[in-house]
Amino acid sequence: MERETARRIEKVWQQHYLSPEQLNNFYRLLSSWREQVRADYQMLRERIRHREENGGDIIDQSTTNNTKTMEMLQRDRKHLLLQQIDAAIRRIEDGSYGYCQATEEEIGFDRLHAYPIATLSVTAQESRERRVSWKMSS
Repeated sequence: MERETARRIEKVWQQHYLSPEQLNNFYRLLSSWREQVRADYQMLRERIRHREENGGDIIDQSTTNNTKTMEMLQRDRKHLLLQQIDAAIRRIEDGSYGYCQATEEEIGFDRLHAYPIATLSVTAQESRERRVSWKMSS
């Protein structure tokens, strides 16, 4: 009786799209990634804040301005990435992680493994990209 119950439970777990262990692994991966990105973000903020803005000739000033602009773009990208990572962690916590936000279908383990902050299935992402491309070409 116990063996049969254990087999049924195992069968149910195998039918689950993402097991609790897999979700836990994604949670740890995202949390670690978040700390790395947060450190990079903080470093960029400090570097921008303390960058020397005066001095030098016009070429030096131009180089400094270009560097600062690039660092600000990097900082903004890191901030967006932090928001996406936080959203993925919240989806793990609320049970919606791994499901397409457009179709509610499974995103797919391989896609999540390659891009853990994915919110759309490959099909939904391709569809969105075609719509954007079509709008831009119109």
